[in-house]
Amino acid sequence: MLRGLGFRSPLRHSEKLNSNTTSAPAPGRKHRAFTSFENGDFRIYFFAATAAMMADNIEHVISYWVIFQKFHSPALGGFAVISHWVPFLLLAGFSGGLADRFDIRRLIQIGMLLYIGVSVSWGLMFLSDSVALWKAMLLLVIHGVAGVIWSPAAQVLIHQIVTAEQLPSAVRTSATGRYMGFLVGPMVGAGLLLALGPAYGIFANALIYVPLFVWLIRAPYGAAAVGGKRPSPALNGFADVWSTMKVVAGRRVLLSMTVLIGAASFFIGNSYQAQMPEFARDLGHGRADFSYSILLAADAAGGLAGGLLLESRGLLPPRARTAFILAMIWCCALVGFARAHAYGVAIAMLFLAGFMELAFNSMAQTLVQMNAPGEIRGRVLGVYSMSALGLRTFSGLSVGLLGASVGIHHSLALSAAVLMTIYAVIFLARYSRRA
Repeated sequence: MLRGLGFRSPLRHSEKLNSNTTSAPAPGRKHRAFTSFENGDFRIYFFAATAAMMADNIEHVISYWVIFQKFHSPALGGFAVISHWVPFLLLAGFSGGLADRFDIRRLIQIGMLLYIGVSVSWGLMFLSDSVALWKAMLLLVIHGVAGVIWSPAAQVLIHQIVTAEQLPSAVRTSATGRYMGFLVGPMVGAGLLLALGPAYGIFANALIYVPLFVWLIRAPYGAAAVGGKRPSPALNGFADVWSTMKVVAGRRVLLSMTVLIGAASFFIGNSYQAQMPEFARDLGHGRADFSYSILLAADAAGGLAGGLLLESRGLLPPRARTAFILAMIWCCALVGFARAHAYGVAIAMLFLAGFMELAFNSMAQTLVQMNAPGEIRGRVLGVYSMSALGLRTFSGLSVGLLGASVGIHHSLALSAAVLMTIYAVIFLARYSRRA
């Protein structure tokens, strides 16, 4: 079974991938764990970006808790998902074009400034006890705009920082950093919530975005990179997005990974995280705020463990077939979590889900990074982000709004089961004869 999942040492980025497999490395070649950390600038970027991701999750923990206590509405939790990801659906393709044309450092800095502004605005609203539905909706949308400006530019920046051989390690390590933010963020967020209260806690959170902003001021990338001042392609609006989508559709690896990640985002995404306060309440284990943070941390701990294990041992080289298997296991874990009645079982299922999500998400992004044409890399990554993040908009409907009618446990289990069926059909059609 392990062999079928692709447990073998990863190959160098310079070796060409076909649509669903990779060649074995040269005999006797020893896997070097975390090769991307050999690059000093990547180490700086990793820790600063991980801190920013942690701050993102701290903000979610504090803001979701306050609005849940204020409104007690699963529908609002669903709207939090929808309003957060709509900017990716509408703008990710265009922001990817911006990453090809403008200085990626400044684009990321704009995203950081918007994140800081949102955290400060939440804090002022909590401090003045002026929480209102329209204000919460507006801040969630602005938060989504910050993400859509940051995400494609950050992926292009990673490609500029590391060498071709270091790229798979850099992508997986960056994904591990994201889960480290998911793990540490809820714990720090819970600590700030208890120690400082929601207002001052989220004010402190705004400072965590600052290191990445400061480092990017003079980082030797973007326009400051060698060859960074080359003529930029013109922006042609939707025509650019459409032409990039045709490029993606014409390349099997790009298409299969975009479909894989897009389906996961459409049906599930991270919508169940916005509903975690209600899961915590229903499981009824101790204080609801503490139980809520532990559930979020279990999901993140699985992703962190997955990234550390897979990268340190050189397991699961990037293969489209393997990515589909891992995604199906992720669906099964989420069904188990949704149907769990015992707190310990729920934690175990979330840990497994986090592990598998890290594995198939980082694998899909690695394959896209490897196969994206260099001259339009930003636009390809923008289209990929539109699928990976923008389609999470609709998971707010399947898990959140449907949950208001049938309950969040039933809605998450149903969504995961439907997605599992879709993956199984695709896998049987494309990969069953190639086992």
